[in-house]
Amino acid sequence: MSWPLNEEERLLQATAREFAERELAPGAAERDERERFDRSIFGRMAELGLTAAPFPEGVGGAGFSYLGWTLVMEEIARADMASAVTLSVHILSQFPVVTWGTDEQRRRWLGPMLSGERLGAFALTEPSAGSDAAALRTRATRLDAAGVELGLDAPLEQVAGYRLDGTKIWISNAPYAEHYLVFATLDPARGPKGITAFLVEAGTPGFRFGRKERKMGIRACPAAELIFEGATVPASNRLGAEGQGYRIALSALGEGRISIAAACVGLARSALEQAAAYVQQRRAFGRPLSEQQGLRFMLAEMAREVEAARALTRQAAAAKDRGEPLAEVSSLAKWTASDAAMRVTTDAVQLFGASGYAVETGIERLMRDAKGAQIYEGTNQIHRLIVAEQLLKRTAPG
Repeated sequence: MSWPLNEEERLLQATAREFAERELAPGAAERDERERFDRSIFGRMAELGLTAAPFPEGVGGAGFSYLGWTLVMEEIARADMASAVTLSVHILSQFPVVTWGTDEQRRRWLGPMLSGERLGAFALTEPSAGSDAAALRTRATRLDAAGVELGLDAPLEQVAGYRLDGTKIWISNAPYAEHYLVFATLDPARGPKGITAFLVEAGTPGFRFGRKERKMGIRACPAAELIFEGATVPASNRLGAEGQGYRIALSALGEGRISIAAACVGLARSALEQAAAYVQQRRAFGRPLSEQQGLRFMLAEMAREVEAARALTRQAAAAKDRGEPLAEVSSLAKWTASDAAMRVTTDAVQLFGASGYAVETGIERLMRDAKGAQIYEGTNQIHRLIVAEQLLKRTAPG
């Protein structure tokens, strides 16, 4: 199925596809098996300008539409979902700085991230605050110029910095990232209104890495625990105002979910294409598997899943390009596309039979990767709640 793309978007799509097939696909299985993060791959994506693609030229970005960005994510994930997630999280950690950052923060923070010199991470999840982000417990304590603790009633102009204490888990791109967007609360009793965002660099005293997560899928994209034990950041590293962190996180996640939805489309498309080729080559009972009506129906249903997910994802991207609210449409896209990826990759394993269950073909890797996408950036159960809430708001009597 076609979608109206301009010449610039078609060129971006072709560039990403050629790069992914040449640079990513050949080593994807090996990197997954060894759980190996290859920083040079990120560097090569940066050389192509992919680390700056969806950002406006005014901040140093490449100026592509967000629809164009979904084309990139689909092609990268079709070859290697782990590389797609690494890139998506890097982009996710920049959007809040573009939207909420001061001119000084953009100059200092974005330059090396747009160029790919530094890798970014988005640090929200905690042991007791996953889908319920408002329940996070990492503390931010106000400090004056002498490092003395200040109460929340002290004037803001007296605040020279903040001390961070707490733990984050499942932080993608850690421990290799250099830049971390960290969310902490000034007062847990305030709920979402206490959450504040901070720009934190690796190597900050009091900030260290804990265990590396061992994962079922997307294993070549690292994830690790972050531990803050009195890590101090200057007030100039606070992103937005005190108490705006929850709003910042939700706005960024709306953009990130569209990116992940596009990656899921690419993952599902890879499974569909490989399964369609396999059933034409494999013979049983004296004829190709592709001549069996039941298997043809499976392929048709898989194609329907991919096309429906792609259409909804691109609709969400177009909504972002128009500056429309993203909560509902981004949740619909991420939920639909990740569920589609799970169904399509599972069916691909079935069509491959024992070969699909074997590691050698790489089909089982696609299924493992799809499972992760149903969980991160908000579980699909949470997205059902978001969609229902938006629907009920829209249709409330009066």
